[in-house]
Amino acid sequence: MRDYLQILIFIVLGIVLLWIGYSLLMGQWMKVRHQINPGVPEGKKKKRKSRAAGDPMICPVCLAKLANGELIQTQAFPSLTGGSDKQMHIQGCLLCLGGERSRCCPVCSAKLNPKEKLIARMFDRPFNRHHVHILGCDQCRNHKRRPPATVERFPKESPISPSRMSGA
Repeated sequence: MRDYLQILIFIVLGIVLLWIGYSLLMGQWMKVRHQINPGVPEGKKKKRKSRAAGDPMICPVCLAKLANGELIQTQAFPSLTGGSDKQMHIQGCLLCLGGERSRCCPVCSAKLNPKEKLIARMFDRPFNRHHVHILGCDQCRNHKRRPPATVERFPKESPISPSRMSGA
């Protein structure tokens, strides 16, 4: 009976030592993996806040903070490939469409008139809000769509004809 008790004590002691070693090792590994700065306390770390459903939005055209209930005028078009992304045109909020605020493109910083729009991609996320990626305005998107310059890289005929190459 005394041998069983001694074996049980060694097993419990071994499990406790393994647990302490595992927690110390995993704590050090997590610091290395996530590159935690030891000088910054845990509560002082900056965390990225996600917007809740009722929080006010910011207009991407004029950067005005919109009040609750104010919306941005957009048009979303169905996906041509059947994927989860859609093309989207963003006109702006009532403030910048009414001329109260200056409108500029967040990509190229060009001043926009009230008829110009931003072109964006909207990605559908299941069980979450949509993600919008702004590609640019009409001006900078048309600049990217220009056809390439028609420059001949290789001339069709060599300046030296084959008959002159073999003779001399």
